[in-house]
Amino acid sequence: MRPGPLRSGLLPSGLLRDLALALAALAVFLAVPVVFPQPALRDFLIYFFAYGLLAMSLNLLVGLTGLVSFGHAAYFASGAYVFGLLMQSGRVSIPVATLAAVGGTALLALVIGAICVRLKEIYFSFITLAFQMFIHSIIVTWVGLTGGDQGLRGGIPRPPILGLDLNDARTLYGTCVVVFVVCILAMRQVSQSPFGYTLRLIRDNPARANFLGVNVVLMKLGIFVFAGAMASVGGVLLALFVSGAYPEFAFWTTSGEAIFMIMLGGMKLFLGPLVGTLLLQTLNHFVTIYTEYHGLVLGSVILLIVLGLRRGLADYLYDWLQDRRARRAPSPPVPEPVVKSRPV
Repeated sequence: MRPGPLRSGLLPSGLLRDLALALAALAVFLAVPVVFPQPALRDFLIYFFAYGLLAMSLNLLVGLTGLVSFGHAAYFASGAYVFGLLMQSGRVSIPVATLAAVGGTALLALVIGAICVRLKEIYFSFITLAFQMFIHSIIVTWVGLTGGDQGLRGGIPRPPILGLDLNDARTLYGTCVVVFVVCILAMRQVSQSPFGYTLRLIRDNPARANFLGVNVVLMKLGIFVFAGAMASVGGVLLALFVSGAYPEFAFWTTSGEAIFMIMLGGMKLFLGPLVGTLLLQTLNHFVTIYTEYHGLVLGSVILLIVLGLRRGLADYLYDWLQDRRARRAPSPPVPEPVVKSRPV
């Protein structure tokens, strides 16, 4: 008996393809400052990396698992604050502080997720929002530790890593590129693993998944923790870049922006949220230069995409290309009817 076909993400060729694409993306991003040496573009891309990780990690819950979280920015802020506080202590290096921030955020997500994932649909969404606002209130009121509404003051030191001076703008940019690409590759492998396909089953039919013996609560908790850890890496990158952490990182509007990024880019394609991140960050950074009514412009663009395309931009382009390819494909020949001769 011949074995059935395996999913491409589980094959070595699938992993090699993803590695090749990751290396290509790494080369392109590293070449950007060489081709376009303007500091503004480099700074914009670091913002894109940080918020791109926030949107991509949230889509692991929304698009992959069907869990709409309104409080995902809490883990983004957790990574930024833990990293910033550890670096301000002057006792740890950047890699140690990063690992502690990601690990601490994963533990926070484990505690919160153990409560949230037992709830369904809108109840899950609102309890995640409640926990986020609770964390935001702690950040604002614990002035002695977090700086309150002023954020972490005094800056975040950037000691050298393996001889690399992160105070140099190009070196800092290169470090952010490497971290960003590695995290995207890790999320890609999770989404294409048996764990990822189990999450798709839970998203499409949780009752059937439970009937097949899947521990639905444990699976949801696992992806909840992983998504929180990936969001914390985005917070670390942003804190390292702006040399601080601010309560706006944990405010509900930041989670709303992450939802907008997914809506603008789409959740069907793996990299769809990055398209939405690029579009939203472009609007936030450049529309404000020409008009103070950037909120009106942003709302109009979102309405145009959501009501006009009825899906994310990346999803729309993908479906359009698939339909065009299907129309161009030659139709299979129609077999001629077999006419049986009657005996004379």
